[in-house]
Amino acid sequence: MVDAAQRLIQQYGYNGFSYDDIAREIDIKKPSIHHHFRTKADLVQTIVQRYADRFATLLRDIDASGEDAPARLARYGALFAATYQQDRRLCLCGILGAEAQAMSPELALDVRAFFQLNLDWLAGTIGQGQQAGLLRVHGSAEEQAYGLLSALEGAMMVGRGVGTDHSPANAGATYVSNMLA
Repeated sequence: MVDAAQRLIQQYGYNGFSYDDIAREIDIKKPSIHHHFRTKADLVQTIVQRYADRFATLLRDIDASGEDAPARLARYGALFAATYQQDRRLCLCGILGAEAQAMSPELALDVRAFFQLNLDWLAGTIGQGQQAGLLRVHGSAEEQAYGLLSALEGAMMVGRGVGTDHSPANAGATYVSNMLA
């Protein structure tokens, strides 16, 4: 049920799916969903928290690889590419961020926390690359982190908008290559 709802959100957004859609997709009755998740916001909050936890684990795995900052940033971009390659799905929190005004304040805070997790990781990685002399950064590591995350999230939306299968990793790779020392 949660997986089906996540797929629907990544394809259609917060306002683009209903409990009826989930019930049809996994062939259950709508009251079964309400039994587990009283409201749509409760369901989506569970999905966002799970998504953020999984993403945090992936970031820890990247860090544990022992690779240098440019290689870690490339692996980060590949996470977005892998998502987009699944039927042009968007990052769950990317699509929800676009609809933040339509969500409960609690859910919007969880989405914001996902972005902050990413921005902190990126800024730290970019800062490490800069200190090691592997990346040249114009402006702060935090500004570059914001730019890279925006490039990746935006590449997914633009790719879907123009109907292309081009990977958002290309946008991330271009962004990172411009930082290489």
